[in-house]
Amino acid sequence: MVPHDAPRMVATILAALRRTGQRVVFQRGWAGLGDGARGNDVLTIDEAPHMWLFPRMAAVIHHGGAGTTAAALRAGMPSLAVPFTADQPFWGRRAHRLGVGPPPIPAHALTADALAAALPLLADPATRRRAAAVGTVLRAEDGVGTAVRAIEEAQR
Repeated sequence: MVPHDAPRMVATILAALRRTGQRVVFQRGWAGLGDGARGNDVLTIDEAPHMWLFPRMAAVIHHGGAGTTAAALRAGMPSLAVPFTADQPFWGRRAHRLGVGPPPIPAHALTADALAAALPLLADPATRRRAAAVGTVLRAEDGVGTAVRAIEEAQR
């Protein structure tokens, strides 16, 4: 997603993460998120497959899109959605109801204080265990096979 003011969003995220002693990987995307961010606690990358990247993270903070939320859940990582539009608030609330992270923080309401307050839940052992359990279940599913069977049965 492209925030209205990417540099302000980056500064907000950095302020919260530095306040809590966290490191960050910004995935640049169309907004150039993380461009210009400096420090030993910051890595800005272009693209990386979520299936590879997310399991290497302590947690995932993302826009709440269906695909990104699914990738975080599948990786078994605690996550926090910062939704912008459309279905993103729904998926952020769904992840929260599953117990894998805090309630979503709408992008327009994102502050360093709000993010810093949410971060401890991402590190909470119970949240981490719940996220790992959800990931185990999702990785065991054959979603494509199930979908193909459902389509084939519907065509009969």
